[in-house]
Amino acid sequence: MATPRRHLTIAELCDELAVARSTFYEWRAKRRAPRCIKLPNGEIRIRRTDLETWLDNCEEAA
Repeated sequence: MATPRRHLTIAELCDELAVARSTFYEWRAKRRAPRCIKLPNGEIRIRRTDLETWLDNCEEAA
């Protein structure tokens, strides 16, 4: 079994969540996206742990 990557690109995150890149940027503008890391070259990465925490916080009680 492959180990999940520790840091995701925006494309990987969007693919995993099945959302458009524009949706991610909309969430980010509204401060509703998972925490992001901005690298010195301007690229953005998302820690897998931050994504998991964000998803946990999105859960609703049934």
